[in-house]
Amino acid sequence: MDRNKVLRTVLALAVAAGIGAGLYLFFRGRPAPPGTLRLFGNIDIRQVQLAFHDTGRIERILVQEGAKVKAGMLVAQLDPVRFEAAAAQARARVAAQKEALARLLAGSRPEEIAAAGARVRAAEAILADALQIYRRNRTLARTEYVSRQILDNSEAARRKASADLDAARQAHVLAIKGPRQEDIAAARAQLKRDEAAQKLAEQQLADTRLLVPADGVVQDRILEPGDMAFPQTPVLTIALTDPVWVRAYVPEPDLGMIAQGMPAEIRTDSFPGKVYRGWIGFISPTAEF
Repeated sequence: MDRNKVLRTVLALAVAAGIGAGLYLFFRGRPAPPGTLRLFGNIDIRQVQLAFHDTGRIERILVQEGAKVKAGMLVAQLDPVRFEAAAAQARARVAAQKEALARLLAGSRPEEIAAAGARVRAAEAILADALQIYRRNRTLARTEYVSRQILDNSEAARRKASADLDAARQAHVLAIKGPRQEDIAAARAQLKRDEAAQKLAEQQLADTRLLVPADGVVQDRILEPGDMAFPQTPVLTIALTDPVWVRAYVPEPDLGMIAQGMPAEIRTDSFPGKVYRGWIGFISPTAEF
């Protein structure tokens, strides 16, 4: 018979606190075969309390008390709407930042450089016209054909045209050089932050699904659909069935008869005619197998 199936049957049908007494009653008065060591003990029930990582309303619970569950099995689900929206938002931020970084890495397009050059030439023409008007007004102002105000206005226009030309030339140079390495590094860092936020949002969405970590039996269904779940509040209690440990106490004179890995037979009063096979897995001042 399959060892795991046998041990699960023992766990489901026997009460841990009464196993030792049952063993004693079953074997009482029977001498041990030569070369064997007869011990009495209890089956340890190991439990896992399953809880969600985040706060949310339970949408469904898929198992009842007493149900057998396998490792990786879905047993409960939070309402995922909020987590799905957060994950979608994080994915959109990552996509937008990737586009921004791609633009920086691509640099200026030829059309952008040509447009910047055209703005320089236009600014040069405006400056030449403003300079010509200023010189004409300056000459006329000496003979008082134009007022001082007109001369001042033409001087201001010349200075503005000169400043606009400087700005257009700088923009042309920047278009040729492309973005700064510092800007590219900052965009890369922002993309890493956005990707980390997306990973967290995706994990939080995945954590709305409560999965069983190991094979076992549902021992207690603590919460129900519609309840609010919190990380500190268990939803289900799972009694683990693989492996099952039997705790047996060995008299000190018999300690030399056992060794780790030694085969062992397990009998219970629940099934008097059956023998379950295992092995000694750990030895301390007591033997457990």
